[in-house]
Amino acid sequence: MSAASPSTANASRFATTLIDLLDRIEYRRVRPSDQLDPVYKLRYEAYRREDFVPINSQQVTRDEYDDADNCYCFGVYIDGELVSSIRFHHVTSQNRTSPSRTIWPEVLEPILDRGQGYIDPSRFTADHDASLALPALPYLTLRIVAMASEYFPVRYTISSVRAEHAPFYRRIFGSERLADERFWGELKFPVCLYAAEVPTIRDRVADRFPFFMSTAEEREHLFGAIDASQRAIAPTARMAHRLRQLEATQ
Repeated sequence: MSAASPSTANASRFATTLIDLLDRIEYRRVRPSDQLDPVYKLRYEAYRREDFVPINSQQVTRDEYDDADNCYCFGVYIDGELVSSIRFHHVTSQNRTSPSRTIWPEVLEPILDRGQGYIDPSRFTADHDASLALPALPYLTLRIVAMASEYFPVRYTISSVRAEHAPFYRRIFGSERLADERFWGELKFPVCLYAAEVPTIRDRVADRFPFFMSTAEEREHLFGAIDASQRAIAPTARMAHRLRQLEATQ
């Protein structure tokens, strides 16, 4: 029997570490009516730190896309402290509200015209100290997007990202570039458009990064109707991974 390669062993250790870290994580969905949620202040602080947005008296970053009925916004909390946030839009031919479609309409409109949907993440921001202390924070945050791609019947998960971040999305999700760099909104940096085909990469990503896995119950709590009594949602990657292992032995 051959030993596992060093790269495989390292990937396994990394996955185990993140699954352990998820025990300290809570995801909290932002209610559209709560315009002063800490997530909006975190966005502002993250963008101001690099002078990406102008100063405003409220010290929040919020836009009309946050009010769209296909928008889902979340804060990621570790030990009760907000460390990062992300939002996404579930975009279909019937509901085309999508920040990325505003930037690249000629690329994304044909996808919708074919009746195919996509998940459009945006406003991924992180607390400065937390991002230094937790290099794995992007994985923990983008887990929300991975779950959304499983929950909603979509063909693609797209990514509007800065050029220096694109290698991460190519490596982790197998994303491919669809369009050139362009500017969006008040942001002072250009972004590129990438897309991953969900049916093609779903199993590969789950096998390689089991911390992206989840149970149907967790996904329903996150993306179903907002329940006032279900404010914080605990990750279920450990349980989902065990269930997948059991299924593989049967």
